[in-house]
Parts: sequence; C-alpha cells; structure tokens
Amino acid sequence: MDKYGIYISTILFASILGITIYLTNVKLTNNNITSFVITIGAIFLLRDYIAARAQLVTFILFVLELYFIEQFLRTKYKRYVIGLIIIPIMLANLHVAVFPFYFILYLPYLGEYFICIMSNLEVYKIRSKIKKLHEKLKNCNAEEKINIREQIYKLIDRKKVLKKRAKNNREKAYKIKIEKNNNIKALIIVLLICLLTGFLTPLGTTPYTYLVKTMQGNTTHNISEHLPLTLVQNVFFMCTLLIFIIILMFTDTKIRLSDLFMLGGLILLTFYTRRQESMFIIAGCFILNRLVCSMFEKYDKGGPNKIEEKMTDVFGIITTICIVLSISIVNYKPKIDDSFINEKDYPVMAADYILHHLDIKNIRLYNEYNYGSYLLFRGIPVFIDSRADLYSPEFNEGVNVFSDFLNISDLEVDNMEEMFDKYQFTHLIMYKKSKLGKFLSQNPEKYEQLYEDNNFRIFERK
Repeated sequence: MDKYGIYISTILFASILGITIYLTNVKLTNNNITSFVITIGAIFLLRDYIAARAQLVTFILFVLELYFIEQFLRTKYKRYVIGLIIIPIMLANLHVAVFPFYFILYLPYLGEYFICIMSNLEVYKIRSKIKKLHEKLKNCNAEEKINIREQIYKLIDRKKVLKKRAKNNREKAYKIKIEKNNNIKALIIVLLICLLTGFLTPLGTTPYTYLVKTMQGNTTHNISEHLPLTLVQNVFFMCTLLIFIIILMFTDTKIRLSDLFMLGGLILLTFYTRRQESMFIIAGCFILNRLVCSMFEKYDKGGPNKIEEKMTDVFGIITTICIVLSISIVNYKPKIDDSFINEKDYPVMAADYILHHLDIKNIRLYNEYNYGSYLLFRGIPVFIDSRADLYSPEFNEGVNVFSDFLNISDLEVDNMEEMFDKYQFTHLIMYKKSKLGKFLSQNPEKYEQLYEDNNFRIFERK
C-alpha cells in the first residue's frame, strides 16, 4: 500500500470511529448536542492514537461492545448477543494483544451486580428461612403450625422493611446510583461463551497467553507506550480528570456504580501504562455524556433542546461549521508543510542510500528499534522492528534479540565484536547522536563510515 492508500484508509477508519462514538452516545442518552460536543472532544484526545494500525479497528469494536452491553442490559434482545460474540472472534484474529481487554469491559457491570447482591444478603437469608419454614409446615401438628406461621409473617414483614429501605436508598442516593439489573445473569452466560472464542483463531492458545508472556518479559519496561503515565506531561488527560471531579464534587449529579467502577479501573490502568489512555477516552466519553445529560435534567431540563434549535437554524449551522473548521485548521496548519514521513525519526535518505549502494540480499544490517518497521516498508531486511514480541524469548524460545539490542545500543556489552559476530552484522545504521555511533566512529580501524546525514549514520564492518 502506498502513502495515499495509508492516508485514505486512516481517514476512513477514523471517520467510522467518530461516527460510531457519536451514534452510540446518541443512542445511550438521546441527546444530540452533548453527544456531538463530547464526540468532537474524544476524537481530539484520541488524535495521537489515530494511525494506520490495528488499534484503530479495535477502538471501533470496543465502542460497539460497550453499546451492545448497555443495550442488552436495557432490552435483553438477542441481536446484541450476536454482536457480543462476533467482536471477540474479530479481536482474536485482528489484534490478539487486546483480546483480554474485551472481558475487562464487562467487569464494572458485574461488579455493580455483585454489590447489589451483597447489599441484599439479609433479604436472601430471610427468603431461605421462609422457604424452610414452609417445608416444616407440611410435617407438624396444629400448634406448631401456628408458631411457624407467626415466624413466617414476622420474616415477611422484615423483608418488606428491608426492601423499602433499599428502594429509598437507591432513590435518595447522594452520589452513587446502584441498580440491580436481572439481565446481568444472561450477560454472564454470554461472557462465559465469549471466553471460548479465543480458540477460533489459527494462533492456538495465543489469545489467552499473550498478555501473560508480555508481562513476563522486559519489553513493557523499555517501550514508551507501555510506561506509566505522568500527569504533568499529559495536560489534556489531567483536564479530563478535573472535569469528572468538578461534576461529581460540585454538582448534585449522580453516577452509576458501574460507571464509577469503569472510570476508576481505567484511570488505574492508564497510570500503570499510558497506552490505556485511549480506552479511558473511549469509555469515559459515554460516562461523561450521561453525567452532563443528568446535569441538564437536574438544572435546565429544556437546555439541550434550546441549544439544538439554535444550532440547527441557518446561523447556528454556519457558526458550528466555522468552529469545526477553525479547530481543524489550528490543528492542521503546523503540519501542513510536514513530509509524509518525519526524516528526523525515520531514515528516509539513509534507506535510499542502502537501496542504491548496498546489496540488500547479502548484507546483515544492525538497526535500532524505532525505525525497523520503516526499513521493512522500504524492503530492507532488519535486525529488529517494532513488533517487540517477535524478538523476545517469551514468544520465541532461545531468541534474545530485544535484550541484545538494548545491550548493544547502551554499550552494555563486554565484547562488542563477539556480539556483532553472533548476528553476523556486515553493516550498521543508527541515529547520529546514539552512543553506538560515537563508539564506532572512535574505532575507524574496525568500522568504516559509509554514509551520514543530519540524523543517521551507516557503518560497514571491515
């Protein structure tokens, strides 16, 4: 696929993602205005994750999963079950790395249901006692029956009191709404069925073992997107958190317990590994939309309709289009002169040199992790690329390419020549300011510099 094909496919799937988020928001809240504004915000926050990668497809699948879960709990229609079963099959075959996350999104709903059960334990105990007493009535004399019936009546009265108290607590909840949804039982069955969908792939048990193996290795400690998120370095994430905190602390808006679980869990995952920020944005936009709609319901019930009327008249449409275009131009203008590929990060000219001056069929090239995928795109065989799992012993027994790359790039090798001989390197390409580049340039008797530009160097072993 050429660069124009990559552009078009990325724009297409990004557009599908935005439309899917918007329509899901509308379906869940019946509010076009807040859905539109929050969707624009979500796509803006996801801008760094919108790329020609499998994750763009999985974002769409996760949005659909949340929609199907919500609609199934609301209606119990079987068509949503079909969607919930198809999605994990697609994940297992398209992007196996995120397969476990499909099941994580069920947990907040299950958590709310189990909290409801725990809060009604006394009611369940009373039901059990009443059932046992009814069994006793069948085999006792008249006097005992009177006593048993009195006990049953007392227990029934107690159960009514507990149910009424629970109902009042739900209706008068200060901040957290806990709702028992009996459709959760059917959802659990769907979840158990979906647990088996990971076998519907030619990869065997990989969907179930991939995450464990990844966590056991050292790749997650050395790849940027797997590192913990720091609030100071991510202003937009911090602002999003503040919006949730302000709404929950300074307004009389209630949040569903399942939404609170979802927010809390995704925030923790995001702090643990920054790549989960994308999932926080996707799930969080639906929760934020519900909260905002609750605020309007509480403080200005007709507010959204008034805004919608103004936005859909001629002046409102023109204003909206101008605002969207202005935001687009502000974001696009700094990049208008950018090349398709950033030559500071990727060896564009160095790759041209390799293709024109070296026999790529007979060289063994050392390269660095970040741009291995670009060299492959240009048809140049590589030492390592961004598919870190392929180069670790957790996935390929006896393969330590990722660890060896880290040691070579940081000059943490006792005998560099032995390491080079291990992989039979004939040529080496690296960033101009890398530690290894400085080391090689200090040993011209062993390494001849063939090429240099503002960002990269190429050496040949003598």
